Amino acid sequence: MTTDTTEEPDPFDAIVDAPFDSALSERYLVYALSTITARSLPDLRDGLKPVHRRLLWAMRQLKLDPSQAFKKSARVVGDVIGKYHPHGDASVYDAMVRLAQDFSLRYPLVEGQGNFGNIDGDNAAAYRYTEARLTKTAIQLMAGLDEGTVDFIPTYNGEEEEPEIFPGLFPNLLANGASGIAVGMATNIPSHNVAEIIDATLLLIDNPHVEHADLMKVFKGPDFPTGGVVVESEAVISAAYETGRGAMRVRGRFSTGREADGSWESTGIEKLGGGQWQLVVTEIPYQLQKGKLIEQVAQAIADKKLPILEDIRDESDEQIRLVFVPKSRNVDPELLKESLFKLTDLETRFNLNLNVLDAGRTPGVLGLKLLLQEWVIAQIDILLRRTRHRLEKIASRLELLDGYIIAYLNLDRIIEIIRTEDEPKPVMMAEFALTDRQAEAILNMRLRSLRKLEEMELRRERDDLLAEKDELEKLLDSPARQRTRLKRDLGNLRKDYGEDTALGRRRTTIAEAAPTAVFSMDAMIEKAPVTVILSAKGWIRGASGHSPLGVDGKGGEFKFKEGDGPAFAVHAQTTDKLLVACDNGRFYTLGCDKLPSARGFGEPIRTMVDIDAGAEIVSLLVYRPKAQLLLASDAGRGFAAEADELLAETRKGRGVMTTKPGVKLAVVREIPPEHDHVAVVGDNRKLVIFSLEELPVLAKGQGVTLQRYRDGGLADATTLKLDDGLSWKMGGESGRTRTEGDMRMWKVARGAAGRMPPTGFPRDNRF
Repeated sequence: MTTDTTEEPDPFDAIVDAPFDSALSERYLVYALSTITARSLPDLRDGLKPVHRRLLWAMRQLKLDPSQAFKKSARVVGDVIGKYHPHGDASVYDAMVRLAQDFSLRYPLVEGQGNFGNIDGDNAAAYRYTEARLTKTAIQLMAGLDEGTVDFIPTYNGEEEEPEIFPGLFPNLLANGASGIAVGMATNIPSHNVAEIIDATLLLIDNPHVEHADLMKVFKGPDFPTGGVVVESEAVISAAYETGRGAMRVRGRFSTGREADGSWESTGIEKLGGGQWQLVVTEIPYQLQKGKLIEQVAQAIADKKLPILEDIRDESDEQIRLVFVPKSRNVDPELLKESLFKLTDLETRFNLNLNVLDAGRTPGVLGLKLLLQEWVIAQIDILLRRTRHRLEKIASRLELLDGYIIAYLNLDRIIEIIRTEDEPKPVMMAEFALTDRQAEAILNMRLRSLRKLEEMELRRERDDLLAEKDELEKLLDSPARQRTRLKRDLGNLRKDYGEDTALGRRRTTIAEAAPTAVFSMDAMIEKAPVTVILSAKGWIRGASGHSPLGVDGKGGEFKFKEGDGPAFAVHAQTTDKLLVACDNGRFYTLGCDKLPSARGFGEPIRTMVDIDAGAEIVSLLVYRPKAQLLLASDAGRGFAAEADELLAETRKGRGVMTTKPGVKLAVVREIPPEHDHVAVVGDNRKLVIFSLEELPVLAKGQGVTLQRYRDGGLADATTLKLDDGLSWKMGGESGRTRTEGDMRMWKVARGAAGRMPPTGFPRDNRF
């Protein structure tokens, strides 16, 4: 019995001792480069990513030409993932579906049969149900694959070959655009009109030093599959294409359809009789799902953000038709359009990013001129490769034709050699100086080819090939001829995509939006009275209508949570904004239309604005345009502030009164226009009155000294009209007020210590 003494290798011997960060960075770099160069960015030459290129190549191998019958999408997807693209079937099918959608691609590369999704956002049917074949555009993009124009590379398993790029003259990169997110970079290229791309390219071929501005005269800008209107100036669009980066606003089209001359009826207003009307949208921005837009509009109506809109109806069939019904015939149509642009995705922003892989597989953001130059260079290279390949074919054929002609000139001797010699090939080669290929071709000739006419046809073919060879050699030697040939081929391609063709007609209008009046979203809020109640613990709500504020004026007649109570209550309108002031000197803004209902106890105000944890609310006011507020700290300093300067745009609020540690904002009061003096009372029960003119108007700061104290601080401050005297509320539930008519003995300069107030002034030192 023998025993195996061979020891198993220790798996830990294979572990490489290396710094973790360098090992991680090396592996991440490989992944990043793979994502950039072999997945997410399109190639400048054919405008395709690998998955799209492999899809079209597999369909070509399956002979799915436009003239052939459709085949199941499952067959295509199976070939792609089995031979060329080792990824999931769902991602491959999704890519194929997009190539077939006329609302996704300006010039579809796949013709689908069955449910390939729709602009509503519905998905395509499963690939076992749908069928597909190539379009004429795809055939043009792949034209020349059999003519030695591009290199073929092994597939992932080495069993098959696939083209590195497609050599066709169709300018797919700009024509159909592309979008993708790689690692550390992205691309976003809109589709364009092929006729305009070709016109700009011809301009560049004629004059390599052409200015960018001249290119933009023929190259208008994006031409989206879904049409729409690009509402940017020519200068903005031109600047975006000059650098390769920029942004453009795209709007849906208000229209009731095309006119007889092909132009659009642009107002979109459809008259209904009796003065009634409705707005009609026939095109929506690119990549916007119609169903999502309808939901947005319906939600805006439900949230009362669009009180001037009654309803939206979807009357679409094969053509989009969205009907917007106004609240009344008196609504301004332009205001309704502007509000829809502001509140919904009927206006979107397309961010242009011309980031592509050049011929060296290097990513870069290119301007329009450089991009077209690189594409022309690539097409010239493809033309030269096609020419050399054809010359090789001609040389090969001429060799055989020379052999055939020799055979015809010596036909009797050739027949004798074949009949008498055991090995006729070497004898023929030696006697007539034939090559091995020529001799083999003669031996393989059919008897019917020996008729007399054949010799004349061979000589005619030989002369034609020699003439073609001469032309091709001249083409190789002359860059001018190469440019002329490229221009001729582009001109022929342009005929299929001219402005007078259904596929070539421009769909997107480039028109700078007319300047409009300053649009305010507040104009879209339905105006209604509301009572705002803020509890002591910071719970806020809005009750419909102007409810009584209670004897205390703080909303005491409303119910509060146990342990909570009234603090502030004001009457307002849903169109108003609220100013919330905190003792740390920050002001916050709330819209009355966004307040929670008063059916419950409301919601904590801190969920709506970011109030600091230790800060307390000292005032709640309704914002009045151009009003002034008196602000005073408990240290006796203060100033007047413009209400317009207190509005905050964000949840974080706006810092207005800067307070030192231990000092708090104590008083916030609106200053009525008729008031001309300020009254301040301290904790020491001293009262001063000084002219309002002595109070500075500041946007931010600590303010100036209002009253001087030996001990304690400011208790309250207010404003008054000196001639009317000072009034204050009496105690108890009577609600009576008392007025001291002559306050001149308390009038001093700002910053004085003051004197005791009139008899009967409240013991809590509050006005």
